[in-house]
Amino acid sequence: MKKVLSVLFTLLLIGGIAAIWFLFPDFSRKQVNKLFGVYDVYKGDNAYRRMKLQRAIDYYNNALRLYPEHYEAWYNLGNIYVVYEDYYSAADAYEKSIEHNPKFIMARMNYGIVASEKLGDFDAAINQYQAIIELKPKLISIPFIFNNRKSTKINKGIAYYNMGVAYKQKSIYADDNEELRYRSLQNALKSYQEAVKVLKKDYDARYNLALTYHLLGDYHDAGLNYCKAISLAPMNYEAHYNLAILLRHLKYYKESLDEMQKATSLITISDGISNRQRYVFDVMNELTRLIYSDTDKTFLEKIDDEPAASGEITYINGRLVASEALDKAILKNFKTCGSRAIFLEEIGEDYTERGSRVNVP
Repeated sequence: MKKVLSVLFTLLLIGGIAAIWFLFPDFSRKQVNKLFGVYDVYKGDNAYRRMKLQRAIDYYNNALRLYPEHYEAWYNLGNIYVVYEDYYSAADAYEKSIEHNPKFIMARMNYGIVASEKLGDFDAAINQYQAIIELKPKLISIPFIFNNRKSTKINKGIAYYNMGVAYKQKSIYADDNEELRYRSLQNALKSYQEAVKVLKKDYDARYNLALTYHLLGDYHDAGLNYCKAISLAPMNYEAHYNLAILLRHLKYYKESLDEMQKATSLITISDGISNRQRYVFDVMNELTRLIYSDTDKTFLEKIDDEPAASGEITYINGRLVASEALDKAILKNFKTCGSRAIFLEEIGEDYTERGSRVNVP
């Protein structure tokens, strides 16, 4: 009896499938294509994980021919095209992914990066970052297991940061359009200001905020934010170097030389002797000359005669060497922004370069 029932059930199932296929041929064909498409996506994912990229491209393309709504396959395809530096194809793939899932943040983020960094389409990138910021994804919370509130907030912070980068690049390519350049820098400033509210301990966000203030001529906020960037990542040379340039412009030559020496040491550690380091040496020599001409000439002699401090940096063959005993002292030395008091006390909040248009928040 059970065998008869099993046969009858099988026949009914086959008959039902045949009836659906006959009554709804387009729908039925689409579901079958989806089934085969998902299988090809599975094979493409496996090839992608094994870095068999050309094979993955073939599987994904075949899958998307059968199941074009599979947004994750479009996204992975875009990532592979980036590896091959085929940025136009990557942008097209990301656009397709977004078309089929407008809330797919990673596709929007990657599309924005490719559009801005590789294709020079800054407005397209800015539009994608703005869309991420305006998205209101469903907040999911499973106590003690999962909560996406933090990741959602961080994604918005990264979108603000990337938007700042795109606006700053747009200002660089403004050519002789001074109004566009200024407006783009202002937008970059606003974006970085929002970014650091979320990415509080991110060196790049803080450094770029400082640099944008610097470009706009707001030396008070530029100096304070360079100092904040230095406190976050004291062993990165860029903030030390740009702070030195700013201090030199303001004629604080001694403080500028101190930051330039730190920048030189850090460049040496990362690059060895390079053209960039030689340029920094030239700037340091100029600062030394300015110190002699602008201040008491005994200043440098006094430094040479002073006993070495416990945190003094040691050099061997022109390279910085940190023993275990000196590690903390060296880090403290690089982390200390001695010129911070200048920006807090002497320059004042409203100091700007004459003629510049600055929005000081």
